[in-house]
Amino acid sequence: MTKFGGQSMVGRLRRVLVRKPDQNFGDADPAQWHYTQRPNLSKAAREHDRLVQILADFGAEIIFHEEPLPHHADAVFVHDPVLICDRGAVILKMGKNLRRGEEDAIAKSLQKAGVPVHYRMEGDAQCEGGDLLWLDDETLAVGLGYRTNLEGFRQLGLALPGVELIPVQLPHYRGPDACLHLMSTISIVDSDLAVVYRPLTSVVFLQELIRRGFELVDVPEEEFERMGPNVLALSPRECVMLEGSPSTTKRLESAGCHVTTYNGEQLSWVAEGGPTCLTRPILRG
Repeated sequence: MTKFGGQSMVGRLRRVLVRKPDQNFGDADPAQWHYTQRPNLSKAAREHDRLVQILADFGAEIIFHEEPLPHHADAVFVHDPVLICDRGAVILKMGKNLRRGEEDAIAKSLQKAGVPVHYRMEGDAQCEGGDLLWLDDETLAVGLGYRTNLEGFRQLGLALPGVELIPVQLPHYRGPDACLHLMSTISIVDSDLAVVYRPLTSVVFLQELIRRGFELVDVPEEEFERMGPNVLALSPRECVMLEGSPSTTKRLESAGCHVTTYNGEQLSWVAEGGPTCLTRPILRG
């Protein structure tokens, strides 16, 4: 039985890694971690349970990342320390210093789940999963900004022979302490459909998406702060997103999507991480 793979954002989700919010998350200093306030852990745990239940009801196998990570509040966002490719796990190197150490821990959980380490970044590389977007199984868009640098881009090329890498320049926005990943502005929900916040998206990248035949669902300005562009595809046009973006939800539904929402007041809005951030797909297809 295949346990990993699927170089896609939209292939049917079959196995997924998640991490429950723990006391490290509940004790997070908002100023240190760039949260809007100190999270309410009990509420965050209930919200996470709801998200996990959505994934389980869809039929995905849930793998819990339970390796100890003291003083790592952001470890709940399991998408960022690793990229899964058809050869196994590419262990990345976090651009946010406070998150260093998550890489080795998630590698252990993945190996226990039958996912081998294919490549491990080293040296001056910086690369986070939120900056990596599969356009198809042979094309990976890579956001270049405060979390992913050119050396990370170069090492991705070594890890993924035969895959075309498309560099996407990210804006300064609110600076290095804020988290603006490529996937803060765009999610792909089908092979030809993306939800996007255009004002912070590279013109060249938008033109490339249109050239490739993507239809673009626009997120209005007032819903960008509510993480409207943060949409997890469970399969083509089967979507999970946060409550609070009604216009984006209606636009997705008009494009033929089925949308399920969850309340992420403490889990997502406080800590600035939506359903894509909270999940690391292990097997799609």
